[in-house]
Amino acid sequence: MVSSINQVTFDTRDGYALAQFWAKVTGYTEHPKYPNSPGDEEHFIGPGGGHPGLLFINVPEGKTVKNRLHLDLVPETTRDEEVERLLGLGATLHEDHRREDGTGWVTLLDPEGNEFCVERSKAERGED
Repeated sequence: MVSSINQVTFDTRDGYALAQFWAKVTGYTEHPKYPNSPGDEEHFIGPGGGHPGLLFINVPEGKTVKNRLHLDLVPETTRDEEVERLLGLGATLHEDHRREDGTGWVTLLDPEGNEFCVERSKAERGED
């Protein structure tokens, strides 16, 4: 027997704002029966099935050290187009690991400083 991942949880100062950011990043939506409101302590977004959702829980303490876990994103467009889109949504560039041969990834920070990476798309890697 094994366990499956139901959701990935973020401790956050403003769960509502961070859920809104990540909804724009992923295309995830809130659960129709449990809409997110700014005053809620928890905020959930998900893909509607098949993948884990993201849960944002308000906590009093701020982020103080490097993440021990982060998300790696694979865009539908190119890696570079997605990096530009995410920067426009409010992410900030943290580390650029792109190489001259087109390989590599980019590490960004979400509005609360949580690290995440943008990898090359499947098409850029020659996958279906």
